[in-house]
Order: sequence, then C-alpha cells, then structure tokens
Amino acid sequence: MTEFSFQLYSARNFPPLETILKKVAALGYTQVEAYSGLFGDPAGLAAMVKANGLTMPTAHIGLDMLKDTAKSIDVAGVLGIKTIYCPAIPKEARSQDEGKWVELAETLAGLGAIYNKAGLGFGWHNHDFEFAATASGKLPMNIILDLAPTLQWEVDVAWLVKGKQAPSTWFDKYGDRITAIHVKDLAVPGEAVDEDGWADVGYGTLDWPVIYAAIKAKTKAQYFVMEHDNPSDIDRFASRSIATAKKWK
Repeated sequence: MTEFSFQLYSARNFPPLETILKKVAALGYTQVEAYSGLFGDPAGLAAMVKANGLTMPTAHIGLDMLKDTAKSIDVAGVLGIKTIYCPAIPKEARSQDEGKWVELAETLAGLGAIYNKAGLGFGWHNHDFEFAATASGKLPMNIILDLAPTLQWEVDVAWLVKGKQAPSTWFDKYGDRITAIHVKDLAVPGEAVDEDGWADVGYGTLDWPVIYAAIKAKTKAQYFVMEHDNPSDIDRFASRSIATAKKWK
C-alpha cells in the first residue's frame, strides 16, 4: 500500500505548523516533506513531527543552503531525512544560455557526490522552466539529468504538464532516476484563479489514475507527496487529495 506524504509548503499560509501536522496525520498521511524555511529549529521540528506519528524522509533545500553541506547534512540527520531535493533556482538565473544549465548540472553533480558520501540521496525537483528550450534547442531538464548522472529526480507532474510535456515520455527515459513524485493537479483553464490555477488532486484536469499506474510501472518512485502551491482552504485540499489517492490501485 502506498504511503502518502504532505509537502508542508502547501500549508505555509495556515499556521501554526503543529496544527497542520496533527491534521495531516489524522487524515492518513504518514510522512511530510519540509522546505528550507522550516529549518530554523531542526530539533524542535523533529519533535513535532515525531509527536504526531509522522516521518520526514524527504525535504526541499534551496541551492544556497545546499552549498553549506555540513549544515544541511546535520539538519538531515536531526530530522531523519533520507533524500534531499533541490527545489528550483531563482527566476533571474533561468536562461536560454545552455552554458548556465551546464554550470548548474556540474554544481549539482558536485553537491550530490558530497551528500551521497554522507549516505543521503540527492536530487532535483522540476517546475516548468526546465522544459523551455535553450538557444541551442536543448531542454534544461535533459542537460541537468545527463550531465549529473547520479542525480535523482522528484517529478512534479503538474509542472511537467504545464511545460507541455507528456509525463509517460519522461518516465520511459528517466524512470530509473525518478525516486519521488509531487502529486498535484491543474484546474480547468480559467478556474481557481485565486489559487493560481491549481486544483485539489482528482478535482482538476490530470488523469491521475492513469498517471499513477504509469509511475508504478515505469519508475522507482518511493515517495508520493501531495502539494498545492496556493490553496485557499488547506483542510479541503489535504482531505480531498488523500481521499482521491487512496482509491488508486
């Protein structure tokens, strides 16, 4: 049976965190995924997570913090994090210059070697900007994965689709690198404007039962993380999404 995780970034506008942890645990989530803004007190966070019967096997850590490898490795140890995913780069760093993506891939490969040596998995989480072709015609996502061959990939399926990509094509090519999935959905165009066009899982346009079956068949995904980038009602999102996912076979 698949265990479902909850990306705590989804609840950033609905404090306090302790209440969120209690809610998601009660709904049947067994894991949570943290992000860099929550690491001010790792020991305190670890205590809250444990008190609610949850674990934190994955986390998003921004590139600047990742470069402080000793600190990030320590945070991972305190929280029981098994795999770290770099979540993005700033908008100003997103370029059509292939050389910039080569440089990023080399940076990620170097960091990955350090984290892997420390016993941690290390990977990349996509948005849609990685699927905008460089001036040479190459896609940044290919550059990143091909030049950092040990890098894992946490596929954000909804962002992949927003990038006008077919998920199955990428599952076929990089399935053995895909170790986690962001489970999220896209609203019907023109709807959910106040939520930036995102939807609760199963209430949008993505055919999740088909996508989920392809993930299971073609990838090595261990972690399935519910996310909504801007929900107006965190209880609605958290409850409807896991209720939908529990029906998948």
